[in-house]
Amino acid sequence: MANYSLRIKASATKEIEAIEPLKVRRQVVRRIRRLSENPRPPGCEKLGGQENRYRVRQGDYRIVYSVADQVLTVVVVKVGHRRDVYRHF
Repeated sequence: MANYSLRIKASATKEIEAIEPLKVRRQVVRRIRRLSENPRPPGCEKLGGQENRYRVRQGDYRIVYSVADQVLTVVVVKVGHRRDVYRHF
């Protein structure tokens, strides 16, 4: 499988930087990096009503991203705690 390029929206970068404690933030970043190797890992779920948009769990946090298979790109759209992440969709 080819490696996908990974892009993170500026708003998602801010959300990642706000994650405390540092140990949890590192786990989330590790999970995001692995999306470039496999954009649809076991446990990912396609979001209903959103074309090519998926979510993956990392502890209490959710990573929402879109996949463009034609150009081999993964774009991280939102990262947040499970209680808050879906409010804006």
